[in-house]
Amino acid sequence: MGLDDYAEPQPGMNTTTLVADHAACAALLKKSGSNFALPIRLLPEAKRRGTTALYAFCRKADDVVDDEPDRKTARQSLDAFANGLDAALAGEASDDPVVRAVIDTVRRFAIPIHHLHDILAGVRMDLDRQTYDTFDQLNLYCQRVASAVGLAAIHIWGFRSEKALAPADACGLAFQLTNILRDVPEDLGRGRVYLPTEDLAACGCAVGDLERGRIGAGFTELAALEVARAESYFEQARDLDALLSTDGRPVFRAMFGVYRGLLAGVRRAGPAIFTARVRPSKLAVIGRGLATLALGTRPGKGWR
Repeated sequence: MGLDDYAEPQPGMNTTTLVADHAACAALLKKSGSNFALPIRLLPEAKRRGTTALYAFCRKADDVVDDEPDRKTARQSLDAFANGLDAALAGEASDDPVVRAVIDTVRRFAIPIHHLHDILAGVRMDLDRQTYDTFDQLNLYCQRVASAVGLAAIHIWGFRSEKALAPADACGLAFQLTNILRDVPEDLGRGRVYLPTEDLAACGCAVGDLERGRIGAGFTELAALEVARAESYFEQARDLDALLSTDGRPVFRAMFGVYRGLLAGVRRAGPAIFTARVRPSKLAVIGRGLATLALGTRPGKGWR
């Protein structure tokens, strides 16, 4: 890739700056060890660069909240990050390479800016609440931190019609619910319980039991309930495959396969998810995702 691939740099930037900005995003992705790193490599260069910038933006926003133990300081840092984004969008120079790269991506791929604002609003919810009474409340959180990411991503990958929006939304929900089930103990360590209180109550469980590690029979039912909900969103998301551009399908199929593999690990673990983070082999999970791609099957086929 040469400098000419970065045509029309944004105000206050030059081509060399953009190369460095996108390289910084790629370094952040590599450092993260994310399951997304390999699937993203399946994209053509320009789309890979844009998707990596979107990931880096989300990662940086998450880290502002997760890495700062003081909520007041975290809120101030997140507000500064959001204000810096808006100022840069208005044409002011930014000293943040991630912000510059994501703005370059937004403008190149016509990503509606409200998706970035939704992502930041979702991250802010982690500062404002630690529990969710109902699935409707959790659904809003998932739509902001995950569905908004998927909706932004398909603008980079390319989609054929507005019909792609609903399954992209469902895909974000499926992925985020899988993350929540995989990370129950880790989130507990941060004082967060994403599982809706109404779900725990329906299964004869309580948040206090979860916090104290008192995992009784009701938690088997709870695990099955949450896995079934995630699976229902995976089924809705399958339709996205046929609605993406040809070069956008491989990355979607690989990511879909990775997350179906993670959910399969959650399903096998059952109530053990409430005391230990599910850690399936990364190579096995990624291999499973790539097998979906190699076989050319519709995502989800054979993953039940």
